Amino acid sequence: MVVKKRSKNLLKFFVYLIVIVLINLAGATLFFRLDLTGNRIYSISKASRHVVSTLSEPLTIKVFFTRNLPAPNNNTERYLHDLLEEYAIYSNKYFNYTFYDVSPDEGDISQKTKENRELAQNYGIHPVQIQLIEKDEIKFQKAYMGLVLIHGDLIEKIPTITSIDGLEYKLTTGIKKLNNKISALLSLQEKIKINLILSSSLKIVAPYLQLNNLSSLPVRMEKIVNNINQKSYGKLEFQYLDPTKDPGLEEIINKYNIMNLKWPDFDSGNIKAGSGAISLFMVYKDKAVTIPLLHILRLPIIGTRYEMADMNEMEEIISGNIESLIDINEDIGYLADHGTLNMQGVSSFNPAMQRSQSNLTSFKTLAEQNYTIKSLNLKDKNIPESLGTLIVARPTETFTDYELFQIDQFLMRGKNLALFVDSFKEVMPSGQQGMASGRGPMYLPINTGLEKLLNHYGIRVKKSYVMDENCYRQEVPAQLGGGERPIYFAPLIKNEFINKDLDFIKNIKRLIAVKISPIELDDERIAKNSIKAHKLFSSSEKSWEMSGEINLNPMLIHPPPSEEKQSLPLAYILEGEFSSYFAGKPIPEKISPEINSENKDRKASEDTKKAIDLSKFDSKAEFISKGKPGKIFIISSSDMLTDNVLDQEGRSSNAVFVMNVLDYLSNRKEIAVMRSKEQRFNPLQESEAGTKTFIKSFNIAGLPILVVIFGLFVLLKRHSRKKRILMMFQK
Repeated sequence: MVVKKRSKNLLKFFVYLIVIVLINLAGATLFFRLDLTGNRIYSISKASRHVVSTLSEPLTIKVFFTRNLPAPNNNTERYLHDLLEEYAIYSNKYFNYTFYDVSPDEGDISQKTKENRELAQNYGIHPVQIQLIEKDEIKFQKAYMGLVLIHGDLIEKIPTITSIDGLEYKLTTGIKKLNNKISALLSLQEKIKINLILSSSLKIVAPYLQLNNLSSLPVRMEKIVNNINQKSYGKLEFQYLDPTKDPGLEEIINKYNIMNLKWPDFDSGNIKAGSGAISLFMVYKDKAVTIPLLHILRLPIIGTRYEMADMNEMEEIISGNIESLIDINEDIGYLADHGTLNMQGVSSFNPAMQRSQSNLTSFKTLAEQNYTIKSLNLKDKNIPESLGTLIVARPTETFTDYELFQIDQFLMRGKNLALFVDSFKEVMPSGQQGMASGRGPMYLPINTGLEKLLNHYGIRVKKSYVMDENCYRQEVPAQLGGGERPIYFAPLIKNEFINKDLDFIKNIKRLIAVKISPIELDDERIAKNSIKAHKLFSSSEKSWEMSGEINLNPMLIHPPPSEEKQSLPLAYILEGEFSSYFAGKPIPEKISPEINSENKDRKASEDTKKAIDLSKFDSKAEFISKGKPGKIFIISSSDMLTDNVLDQEGRSSNAVFVMNVLDYLSNRKEIAVMRSKEQRFNPLQESEAGTKTFIKSFNIAGLPILVVIFGLFVLLKRHSRKKRILMMFQK
């Protein structure tokens, strides 16, 4: 009997042992993770799943990571394993990854390890030096901690992975970048249709418009498209459409806003009144882009002129619009004239300003990871159709009406504006008198004409600076007394004053603003046009405005009484169908340099047959009075783009906010959400002084008292039980 019982116990032991081993094997080989974090930072986002599930060509990730590294680097390797495994779960057959052994085996480097290290070096992955503590000694070790992504003939690398922060974002954007370059065209379900609309009726009036090469346009355009098609896997389809021969094209002309010229009888009746359309429009699924081929210039003295688009630039223009149609590294325009901050970091209105104060290096580095920044000189050239967003950062020079017209019509085409505008410009006193007086800088109001455009859209930037008691505090050197000095013009934006309704900023817990002005909205005008206005963040309830004579010397700023303080809105996003500022107004003329007398004489001697009044030609598609859905981001501080506020790694809250705004404007909301889900700054909810005192007192004295009370309760309960038992036995 004893032997039988012992055998049963032994059998149970072996069964349990086998079950435990199988569970461990399953845990080591099968991927499973339960992510209980608030932002699900240990699970890949929807954007990552979409990127790997839409690969159309093989993508290989080669990881070179030294094994058995000390903490915390071993956790990074484990996280990378799990992350790539989760990518593989949601991917299709084209995704694969390999970990290469680059670690020495008991001090000796095998031949295979040598080959793997050489492979890593060829890909540009080099060992980095890490610090470890071993037997109470600080030691240094060289380790490989990088990977490469290979897609076709293209290679993207992450040479150093020392932390899990932002690792998913780096991988996903790297994969997306490669996938966009090669796979996007291959995965198109239908061809991109490039249609040339050119009425043959225009050929009659072309000589009078100085358009002598118009008749050869279809042949030249087809040649350009065929050349691009060879590089685009044959995904383009060219078609020449003539509305003169096919009146049914009238609907297309209206739908795609094709330029349609109308002219009266002229040349003594030899040329009869007529009309003709000309433009290039590209269509893919429900997206369409119209590329104007004829530009109308209304110039003083010269009058109205018509110019053909430059055919030498047409291949680049079409390629850029193809990328825009299928979302490949979208172009973002940056206004480079009108005194804006330039990408080299010196403000054009004040070249003497220190470079560090207006350097945009960090912004440029971060933006170019996902976008192509195109500098635009509005004085010389119109805004290209391929741009989705135009950034205007601290303009200081006056815009002409024609330039405002370009910005207005850009918005009317369903594009987006990102405006980082200032209310004042800083001017240092000049000469010995200014230096001797010790006066600080003067702050002069900026009026560029952009204000009237914004006012029409329902936006007003006030001519004042926001001061806030919840602000950045500067450490004072010990020789000056030590302590901290509040910098009131650098408000700290608290978590409760950041809009949590928008996904792309709901995980941002704090921001810092510098020299920022309050923004007011015309609610009546905005409601009339059915515009949605999202307030992004505000100052705290302890803020106030400084207007009139501005002096930002911290020693001379004194907070006003509490009743004069209030929370002030500082940034907005407005979206909807805006109405044009120029609706019902004459279309502005482009101001050109004065022509010299020689040019005037030459123009006067032209063939009188061709000297007709071109202003009588009516162009139907020249003006858009009611726009397609577009967005305006407005913040009243250009300092939000400078290196004083942004970091090149893009890990600060301010950097995440700025880049998320660009993603939101570019309809990449999922990428923005993925970037901001890993926020290192997670402050506790702020409490009143009384609440803090109560919690502190409760932790110090309350908890011990509760323990004593609980102990007395247990003691009394035991005593009562003992008494009941004694009474039972006495009976």
